[in-house]
Amino acid sequence: MIDETPLSASLSERRNSLEKHLQTRPDQRDLKERHILLDTNVAPSLQAASQGLARQSTTDSLKKHLEKRPDREVLIDRNILPAVNAAPALQAHARELEKNMRADSLEQKIQHRPQPDELISHGILGDDPRTL
Repeated sequence: MIDETPLSASLSERRNSLEKHLQTRPDQRDLKERHILLDTNVAPSLQAASQGLARQSTTDSLKKHLEKRPDREVLIDRNILPAVNAAPALQAHARELEKNMRADSLEQKIQHRPQPDELISHGILGDDPRTL
């Protein structure tokens, strides 16, 4: 079976299709917002070099800031990072456990603290009732 449709019909369809696409073509501002076109005032022949210099400048800036970045130990000392070595999924449970252990320890110390009479007899507290 041979297709005998005239070529002129397909050319007119192509032309219509092209016109249709040109009508829905995004404008220059939209292309710049979507970062398809560069938004520069540099000549097109220099745009690649300008973009390369901008990328190199950004790379150098990142390297400089990463070199100044404090170590993990410094961040732990400043209480920026937790000192917990547990997996991230377990860190919340580890903090909760540490908090409960601290509360239990304080409760135990409060229960075993000496009475005021004992402190007076050891000379730690005075006999003045206002200091009790």
